[in-house]
Amino acid sequence: MIAAQKAQPEKLAEVAREIRRCVVRMIGEAGSGHPGGSLSIVELVTAMFFGGMRHDPTNPQWMDRDRFILSKGHGCPTLYAVLAEAGYISKESLMTLRKLGSPLQGHPDKRFLPILEASTGSLGQGLSIGIGMALAARLDGRPSLTYVLLGDGEIQEGQIWEAAAFAGHHKLDTLIAIVDYNKIQLDGFLKDILNMEPMAAKWKAFGWETREIDGHDFDQIFQAIKPVSGRPLAVIAHTIKGKGVSFMENNPEFHGVAPTRDELEKALAELA
Repeated sequence: MIAAQKAQPEKLAEVAREIRRCVVRMIGEAGSGHPGGSLSIVELVTAMFFGGMRHDPTNPQWMDRDRFILSKGHGCPTLYAVLAEAGYISKESLMTLRKLGSPLQGHPDKRFLPILEASTGSLGQGLSIGIGMALAARLDGRPSLTYVLLGDGEIQEGQIWEAAAFAGHHKLDTLIAIVDYNKIQLDGFLKDILNMEPMAAKWKAFGWETREIDGHDFDQIFQAIKPVSGRPLAVIAHTIKGKGVSFMENNPEFHGVAPTRDELEKALAELA
C-alpha cells in the first residue's frame, strides 16, 4: 500500500469549501446536530485524509494504516463528509445523517459504520483509545501513527490528563493529539466556564512535544503533525467555531443548534 498523496493547497481549499457546504446541508436536513464545532475542524480533518495520513480507501482494514480518532464525536458531520470525499462512503448517504437506521449516527458508531476506528462522543475517552492503538502498533512492530482530535471543552475531563501522563511516561512517539482550540464549549466561552490556559504548558508538563498553529492553515497543519522521536506530540490548533459562516463564527448559540431553512440558505450563499 502507498501513502495518501498530499493535494495542492488550492485543491485542498476547494475540498474544504465543499466539506463546509456538506456539513451545513447535512445538519439542516437532519434538523439537529453541532454546526459550530464541525465547521471549526474542517481543515484539520481534510488535511488528515488528503496528505496527513497513510490510508487506503480500497483497503480500509490495511493493518499498517494510520489511525484517526474523532474524540469530539459531535463533530462527526465533518468526518462523514471527508470520508465521502475520500471515497470511503457514498456522498448520497450524507443526507441520512441522524436518521433512523442510517450508518451516519449523531456520534460516530462502529456498529453502524465499521470503517470507523472507534465509537466516540463520550467525551474524554478518545485519547485513551488512541493510546491503546499506539501501544498495539508498538508491540506489533508496525509503523502506524495514531491521531486523536480532541475538543478544547473536552480536555476539561480528568481522563484526558491521566492519558496524557501515561503517554508521556511511556514515550508514545507515534501518538499525535490535536486540540481543536476554538475556545467555545456547550454553554459558552472556555475562559468563563473553565479556562484551560496555559494550554501548551500543560501538555509540556506531561512530557509532550507541543506545537501551536492556525488550525485553518493547511501548510501549518502539515508541518505541525510530523511526529518527533521519543515523546508524544500535542498540536494546539487555534480555530474559529463556525468557521466559514459569518453568523455562526464565534457564536456559542451554534454549538448544538441546526440552522433554520433561511439560515441554511444564507450559509450556503456565503459558502458558494
